[in-house]
Amino acid sequence: MSELIVILLSMALINNIILVRYLGLCPFLGVSRELKPSFSMGMAVTFVMLVASLATWVINHYVLIRFNIEYMYIIVFILVIASLVQVIELFIKKTNFALYSAFGIYLPLITTNCAVLGVTIINMMENYTLLASLVSALGSGLGFTLVMAVMAGIREKLDLADAPKSMRGAPVALITATLLGLAFFGFSGIV
Repeated sequence: MSELIVILLSMALINNIILVRYLGLCPFLGVSRELKPSFSMGMAVTFVMLVASLATWVINHYVLIRFNIEYMYIIVFILVIASLVQVIELFIKKTNFALYSAFGIYLPLITTNCAVLGVTIINMMENYTLLASLVSALGSGLGFTLVMAVMAGIREKLDLADAPKSMRGAPVALITATLLGLAFFGFSGIV
């Protein structure tokens, strides 16, 4: 049980998928302008990470390894993730069109979000059990959501600030992301 807690905390804070591994930067910088879409994107990515980790673990252990075709893992993992995102996109479009519109192009980009693929590959490379893979995906998703929400909150406040014209938009967002990365570096000695 303590190993699972270490994996969860490690993936959420210490080895944060965005700030430490630099995966998933496109939605991080693109969607993190407002809190609600950022949080929703984080929850969608977390759900995709969980389901993708489950599916890819099963496929890897019962198909790829069994038939000695492990070298196909990237192609198979991408196909699984793309299928999952299509289902989620259709579901959100049917149930909450306003949220679907707020995501814009970033919802289909979960398909190519390297954070989701990165988590499935990390799980495979670390040779995690199914439960450890799910905990790793949950930790990564929670860390992704946390960073998205914190960044969105800061950017909402910065939009109200009297910043020089040359610093508005992308420059201040990149400086903020750098400072967040430094802040999360402080978690590195916990585990």
